[in-house]
Amino acid sequence: MNKVHVKKGDTVVILSGKDKGKKGQVLEVSPREGKIIVEGCNMITKHVKPKKMGEAGGLIQAEAPLYASKVMLVCPKCGKPTRLAHKILNDGSKERICKNADCKETF
Repeated sequence: MNKVHVKKGDTVVILSGKDKGKKGQVLEVSPREGKIIVEGCNMITKHVKPKKMGEAGGLIQAEAPLYASKVMLVCPKCGKPTRLAHKILNDGSKERICKNADCKETF
């Protein structure tokens, strides 16, 4: 199983592609594929057939998955894109820390 550096609910900024610079919240993480779905980013148009009698079909907008390597985590305290550091606590659990020199906030 592959590891992904972001979790569901994290705020990220997109580094490359058509939505470069956009911020959004992670809705879903797929570690096996190494992909994530970000709210309001990488939108695609899907053609939907009506499922039941009387239900409308048509075009809908939906978020498509993108590779996790194309996003960078945003620190909740300083609001800047950052890499992650891990601090191991005395009880053996890990804590995520902002790598910015002036911040060092845990999240």
